[in-house]
Amino acid sequence: MKRSCFSVAALALAFAGCARETVERVEWPVMGTIAAVQTRGEGVKFLSGVREIVQSFFAVESGLFNAYDPDSELSRLQGLSDEELLAQCSPHAAVCYNAAFTLRDQSGGVFNPRWKGPGTMDMGAIAKGYAVDCAALNCWNGEDILIDLGGNLKSVKGDWTVGIKGGERFVLHEGEACATSARYYRGNHIKDGRTGADISNAVYSVTVIHPESAMLADGLSTTLFILGREKGDEFLEKHYPEARAVWVNAGL
Repeated sequence: MKRSCFSVAALALAFAGCARETVERVEWPVMGTIAAVQTRGEGVKFLSGVREIVQSFFAVESGLFNAYDPDSELSRLQGLSDEELLAQCSPHAAVCYNAAFTLRDQSGGVFNPRWKGPGTMDMGAIAKGYAVDCAALNCWNGEDILIDLGGNLKSVKGDWTVGIKGGERFVLHEGEACATSARYYRGNHIKDGRTGADISNAVYSVTVIHPESAMLADGLSTTLFILGREKGDEFLEKHYPEARAVWVNAGL
């Protein structure tokens, strides 16, 4: 049930505020994708320091949740039951595992970190958002900052206009986060957590905007993509009414 977040990075533009403000962005590879920090105005002078902080937190998350690293905590614990895993994982990681298991239960297995079968664990559809949240809590310096991890975006400070491929632009307000699941970056690779099958609905992409949690935006974008627009909107209204979704249908 891997989730594609095409780097809305390329589409995350600083339109808010003065159009003549200097906007700077720095990128680097991590967790199988591209991470970035973007700032503007007076914040540009602090960009390198902000990057170091964000980079360090992303490296920690990769060490915890990287399914392709045999030494990661996830690889060592994935064969345990949910209860055993939560008892033995680090308290820091438990926050993300708890959110993943809760979302699985709420969705009836549509979102499923064990979609590959018993004894496996794939946190790729929620851990990147969690990494963004953790970094955001520790890099605020009073200046406008936008964090991006493979299309998982969070405004640490300031309003930022985000463009969606084939869809609308919207303003990501200070403290808000968004994540996008889509077909256009890696094809039809998102799997139904209940069956492991490909998704065959009409959704081209869905972006979830959450008022504070990049982790939930990340997990919810996968869930809604699998459910489709009608059931996805119903799910969001029932369980996460504070969030909203921006849909783009296939063929548009």
